[in-house]
Amino acid sequence: MQTARLRLRAVVYSDAARIADLAGDWDVASMTGRIPYPYTASAAHHWINGVEDGEKVFGIERDAELIGICGFTAARNGNAELGYWIGKPYWGQGFATEAASAVMAYGFTKAGVRRFVCKHLTGNPASARVIQKLGFKYIGDSTGWCEARQCELPALAYERRRPWTMTIRALAS
Repeated sequence: MQTARLRLRAVVYSDAARIADLAGDWDVASMTGRIPYPYTASAAHHWINGVEDGEKVFGIERDAELIGICGFTAARNGNAELGYWIGKPYWGQGFATEAASAVMAYGFTKAGVRRFVCKHLTGNPASARVIQKLGFKYIGDSTGWCEARQCELPALAYERRRPWTMTIRALAS
């Protein structure tokens, strides 16, 4: 997939060192659910090899350089959980919003997603802004596991349903 500034592509085995370098930063890992700390290239290889069928995972490239990951895990009921992270040198430039918007459009139009859910840890206002810009609606307080911190933390949960116009087009085809 291509956006105005980014290319989203399959994650490959050779991405492991770059993923470990970017996601292994404490400031990144400590705000995610699944990234351990420290994060090694070996752990990144293990993660790449373990991506399952229901997961759609995209490497985010800017100027042919991997800067983050975005994707979703789909359930059979049409729900999908959205996840993303951007390497710290690329924060504050709108890349997470741009990539997640493209991934959600793909999910709604090509992967049969009817509803996206996501959450962010309460101490992550940058992710809250991304979620707001993506049009998610707050659905309640929650908790979320943080692998890097090895504990459950307060979080806020959100949802975004497939736009009505996409639903009508899907029914008509």
